Amino acid sequence: MAETIEGGCRCGRVRYRATMDKLPNVYACHCLDCQTWSGSAFSLQFILPEDQLEVTGEPRLYERTSPESGRTSRQRACPVCFTRVYNTNSARPGLAVVRGGTLDRSDELKVAAHIWTRRKMGGIVIPDDAPSWPEGAPPADFIAALSR
Repeated sequence: MAETIEGGCRCGRVRYRATMDKLPNVYACHCLDCQTWSGSAFSLQFILPEDQLEVTGEPRLYERTSPESGRTSRQRACPVCFTRVYNTNSARPGLAVVRGGTLDRSDELKVAAHIWTRRKMGGIVIPDDAPSWPEGAPPADFIAALSR
């Protein structure tokens, strides 16, 4: 049975909702960009089709093209409280990557996988049974891990 999930920025100016089969599993990305953007050891995300994400408010857009890959990441954040809410990427057209911590029910999320663990900060322990990859994960394996 489908349910509506909701979330948004800290101040409430940017909100979103999506209808999903269940609360999504999230993955932890330990790459340097995610560390910098989150100001933390990693960021938590979930993926859904961009056309399923209903956004209210007017997020500010920040675009960054990677000099290494040429891919463009389009980050959406609240212009008032600066919460980074979601992004899209030219490498994955049609998909939105939503920050797990922006969900209203973030305390119910399950971290199902870890990527870019070669950049993991010391002191962060990944459970032995958690799927993880030193860099990006092969798509089929990644989808399987998030579906567990």
